[in-house]
Amino acid sequence: MASAAATAADLKSKVDKFNPEHKEGPVARAIEEQTAKLPSDLFLWAALGSMAVSLTLKIMRKDEEALFVGQWPAPFLLLGVYNKLVKQQGSDSKSPA
Repeated sequence: MASAAATAADLKSKVDKFNPEHKEGPVARAIEEQTAKLPSDLFLWAALGSMAVSLTLKIMRKDEEALFVGQWPAPFLLLGVYNKLVKQQGSDSKSPA
């Protein structure tokens, strides 16, 4: 167990040295700037729409397609939460805008 604790401590020190200012990279900042422009309810409507499409496909007995589209609401809702967090917290609160 002592070696596992030492390995964890070593890993933590390496991570702390990697990005000591805890700044976002340019790619993350660019993505967040674009996604913050989207209205938050867009993702809710996309999730509800995909549920409706999935139900329609199920009624049409296209089970595989219904299952495929039925997987979409959760990612849409997660993207909506991410969008809301970016809007409320900002891209990187420690970096100048």
